[in-house]
Formats: sequence, structure tokens, C-alpha cells
Amino acid sequence: MPKDTSISSVLIIGSGPIIIGQACEFDYSGTQASRSLREEGIEVSILNPNPATIMTDPMTADHVFLLPLTTDSVEQILKEIKPDAVLPTMGGQSALNLAIECGEVGLWDKYNCRLIGVDLEAIELAENRELFRKHMEHIGLKCAPAMIANSFLEGMEAAQEIGFPLVIRPSYTLGGFGGGFCFDEEEFPEMLRRGLDASPTHEVLIDQAVLGWKEFELELLRDSADNVVIICAVENFDPMGIHTGDSITVAPAMTLSDTAYQDMRDQAILAMRSMGNFAGGCNIQFSQNPETEELIVIEINPRVSRSSALASKATGYPIAKIAAKLALGYRLDELKNQITKTTSAFFEPTLDYVIVKIPRWNFNKFPGADHKLGLQMKSVGEVMGIGRNFLEALQKACQSLENGRAGLGSDIKEWIKTDDILHRLEHASEDRIFRLKDALRLGVPRKTIQKLTKIDPWFINQIKRLVDLDAQVLKYNVPDDLPEPFFRQLKEVGYSDAQIAYLLRVDEETVTKRRYELGIRRVYKMVDTCAAEFESKTPYFYSTFDGENESEVSDNRKIIVLGSGPNRIGQGIEFDYCCVHGLKAVQEAGFESIMVNCNPETVSTDFDTADKLYFEPVFWEHLWEIIELEKPEGIIVQLGGQTALKLAEELSNRGVQLMGSSYESLDLAEDRGRFFPAAEGTRYSLPQFRHRPGRRPGP
Repeated sequence: MPKDTSISSVLIIGSGPIIIGQACEFDYSGTQASRSLREEGIEVSILNPNPATIMTDPMTADHVFLLPLTTDSVEQILKEIKPDAVLPTMGGQSALNLAIECGEVGLWDKYNCRLIGVDLEAIELAENRELFRKHMEHIGLKCAPAMIANSFLEGMEAAQEIGFPLVIRPSYTLGGFGGGFCFDEEEFPEMLRRGLDASPTHEVLIDQAVLGWKEFELELLRDSADNVVIICAVENFDPMGIHTGDSITVAPAMTLSDTAYQDMRDQAILAMRSMGNFAGGCNIQFSQNPETEELIVIEINPRVSRSSALASKATGYPIAKIAAKLALGYRLDELKNQITKTTSAFFEPTLDYVIVKIPRWNFNKFPGADHKLGLQMKSVGEVMGIGRNFLEALQKACQSLENGRAGLGSDIKEWIKTDDILHRLEHASEDRIFRLKDALRLGVPRKTIQKLTKIDPWFINQIKRLVDLDAQVLKYNVPDDLPEPFFRQLKEVGYSDAQIAYLLRVDEETVTKRRYELGIRRVYKMVDTCAAEFESKTPYFYSTFDGENESEVSDNRKIIVLGSGPNRIGQGIEFDYCCVHGLKAVQEAGFESIMVNCNPETVSTDFDTADKLYFEPVFWEHLWEIIELEKPEGIIVQLGGQTALKLAEELSNRGVQLMGSSYESLDLAEDRGRFFPAAEGTRYSLPQFRHRPGRRPGP
């Protein structure tokens, strides 16, 4: 059916401040949804108190309300703007909870404003753990044995009946907040209290722990006519027991058999169609017994999510944009594929590449913090690598993390005892992927590693390939000795020149020079959603060392804007805001805008924000080859935070024009040793405070 013409104005509820478990992916989805609705002539209002987002920029919506996410704020907007409908599925758990609260106090009925995309009954069904479990069983899908508890006594009774180990999952919370695994009776009472307190409804689901099972997630879209498409199947590198936001994830699923995938697909579609009044994007999580391939349903999120943003960037399919149009009443077959511009949106993307997402943590900011990963999400951001194979994508993701890594190991000397490594494999923390390679390098049997980590043997075997390649490189003395086929093989599985240089004990430039002499250079492939079956109209690229180059270089004058990489404490969504405005300014000045970034949550890596997008690590080797290909007029580094600024000196030394501020000016501002003496020589010198005995230093 065509769109609902009775809707002329829509309120979008945002996600509020950036918190662990709810980050800039909702700025991306909210911004994309607003643009999508305005394309249809809809007047858009946005409620979100976060000033650092593109979502709350005046260019995004007709009305922006920087107000708290409260019922009072919603009522103020309903009185002032009188929107016909509200879209609550673009603002994460905060938006859904506010929509429920407004419904409970009768605001939607009072002001004749209806929910679109999802109704309160569908939200309740997905978010209420007990209702959801009973509903899944009613439609014939399996869930882990579980009981609901609304009090401490009910929780203790549930534990006795189900038996340990258990999982405690509070209702209506985000990022696994308040939840966790419980292995014995001693720790259970305290964990139960914490879970009950974390839930706004004082309710927890206590279910049987399926530790060691594999975890998969499907991203779906459903329209009002019950058409459903699977946008992406994502496999967790880590097994059940670690929150999916803290897991390394891979798409397409690497270890899923075709029969298991078809079963998972059928179950997901059945579950989606049973959710009542729902039209838009959602994700469903499954756990799979690695021995029998038995599936159980973990949960459904009746909204877009961080996984939706990842799936959008992984496939090129703009989930939030299409979901917003579905909420207006469109069917999937009435909409166009936004990448090809010719085919229907009623299709399932096909990948001829692999993506790997790695979370980014900031434990170093909090001495004494518990590094152990579990059901409660702790990561502050994530990066995504795209490659022609799993190892290339994995190594590119490692290069994107902004933690001094040049790939998966072979880059930093770390003295770690074998016993420590085995402990860190069994008790997962933020560096387990690096410790896994260390264990293989030290000769720990693969079966032992699999037993400790429960990671699928296929992934362990893949990383063992890197260990074997490291050993081969060590047989050579200088880069000139590396045979061309072997050198090319190293690059095809993601080795950076810095990694090879580390193994050979030479400088990186020597390795790069030899690689160029051998004619081993990156080519760029297009992300097109359909494995090149149809021509893509969207210039969205990743690099690899395979075949022809698909990035056609124009004769236009170009400016590259460097992104800020993964979100972390001290460098967040505000730099993406700056980058997006920088790209728009470049376009307004008559230049072709080129974006380089690796963060899948952001607006800057949307497929149509820049004239050309390179989804690549903000890492010297990758950046330099883009520069050599595109030959830009200059580069803007001052909008991407410290990530981009750290590359300024090398760019300046290579003769690349830094737009806006010279390297000398940037260095003077950033280098405290240079800045303070310079400030003392000006009439605006900083006051000097001396510490006197017996007095605290200060003015």
C-alpha cells in the first residue's frame, strides 16, 4: 500500500546522552530516519537533549527540542507542534521506555498522536521477558528454561527449580545492565538484588545458562503487509556468555551450515510476523548448540540498534532509512534499493566480502576496573574492517582500534607468561583475541584453546594461519628477500607493512618501498549490496589486493576529511558532527568531498554523506594509498580529533596540504612543551602559580 496520507508531521524520539550500551548509532539512525521522512514531505520534530549529535542539528529536522526525555517534554511538544504520529524505534531503549511511559499516562490518546513503526503491545511483548518467553513457546520456538521473578523470594525459588549456572536478565534495561551469570548459591542473592534494582519494573528473568553455545544475530525488516527480509546474518566470534556488544562479530556467518541457517531464517520470520503491529527494523538473537545445531531464541529488539547500524554499513542497505518509510505504510516492494537506485528494496543483500567488528574498550581510563567481559556491556565504541576474507577484515579492524596496534599481533613486544595467557583465554577480557594468537605462537594445542574459550575451531584455525605466516617471515632477513607471491599472500590476509617490518626488524618505509617495487598495491572494491550483480550508484569503497580497481577517480578538485575512528572516552560523537559539517562545507565550496573512517555507528560513514566514502582504518598505510590514488587538493585533519591530528606531521612531511591549519600551528597547540613557552612570550601569558610550603598549589 502507499504511504499513509493522514500523517503530515512526525515526532522522532532520540536516545539522550551517550552511555555505554547506547551510543552514536542512534544519532545515525535518527538522522537517517529524519531525512527519509522529509523526503516524503513530512514535517519532522526531534526530541533529544544531546547537543553533540547531527540528529539535533538544525539542518536535520524542522523542529529540534533539546529537552529531557520525559513525559513533560513530550507533552510540551504535543501541545506546541501537534504531530500526527511519533516514531519511537530510532532512539534505542530510552525512546521505547519513554513511549511506554507516555502511553501509561495517556498522552498519546489525549493529544490524538499515534505510534508508528511499532505499537505499545509489540514493545511490551518484546521487552517483557516472561511474555516474550511464553509467546515464543506458543508459536513453537524454543527458549532456555526460565522463570520470571518480581521479588527476592520468587528469584530464590526460581534458582532452586532451574539449577545453576543461571543467567539473570532484568527487564527493560539496556546493554545487559544489571544482568550476569551466576555459578553458585553464594553469589546469587547479591546478583538477584542487583538485577531487581536495575529493572524499572523490578522484574528479572532467570534462565538456564547455555555457556559455550554459539551466538548469531539476524537483522530484519518487516512491512505492514507481513513481507520480511533478512538484511544480514551476523556471527559472534565469542560464544554465549559475553554480551554481543562486547563480542567480536563477523558477517556473513562463517560457521553456520546451510540447513541451520535456513532453520534460523524460518524461525526469525515466524517470530517477526507474530509480533503484532510492527513495521520497520529489528534484530533477533539466537543461541545454537555447537554439537546438535539446536536453536533457542534469546531476545528480539523491536527497534533499530547498534547491530542495525553495523548491518547497514556492512551491506550498504540503509536499514533506518527504509524502516522510517515502512513506518509510514509503504511496502518493501514499493521502495527502491538506495545503492543501485534501480532495483527494489524488497531484496536480501549478498556479500562478496567479509566484515569484522571489534569493540573498543577504555579500561585504561579506570585503574582497578574489572576487565572481565560478561553479560553487561562494557565497550565504549567499535570499529569495522572490510576485506575479501576473514583474516584481512580482522587485521584491518585491529589496525582501526587506535590502541597502537598494526594488526593482529606481530607488532608489539609483550612479555606474557603461558599461565597468564591460559587464564586470560578462559576469563575473557578486552585483549583475548591477541592472547589467542600468543597461545598458538607458544604452542598451546588448538583443542586446549577451544576447550578454554569455546570459540569455534574454524576461527582458531584461521588465526593459526597467521602464526604460521609469522614463522615463515622470520626465515628472511630483509624485505628484498621476500618472494613476490609470498609478499602478496601476506598483504591478502591483512598484514600491514608495519607488521612485516617488525618481524624483519627493519623500518616500515623499507617494506613499503619493496612492496611498490613488486607492484603490490591496493585496489578498491565497491560495497554494492548485491555482489556486483547490478551496478551500484553509490561510491562506497574498501581496499583489498584482489583484482581490478573499481574506484574511478574523477577530474574534480577533491578534499579528504579524516574521521575520528572508534568512539572512546575523550573522543566521541562530537567529532563525527564536525566531520559531517566539514564534508558539507567542502561540497558547498565546489570540491568533491571524500571521507575516510572506520566507525560503523556514525553519520559520516553513511553511504551518501560524502561524495565518496572509503571505509578504511584511519591508519597511515591505508590513508597514503588513498591519497596517491585520489590526489586531493588537501586534507582536513582538525575535525577528526586526535586520531586525525596524529597523522598531520607525516602528511606535512610528504608535502600534503593540510587545509585550515598548518602542521606548525597544530603542533604548537597540541605540544604542551611548546605551547607554554610560546604563551609566556605573548601579552596574554598564563599566570604562574608557585607552590609555597604549607600551602596548596593554586591561585
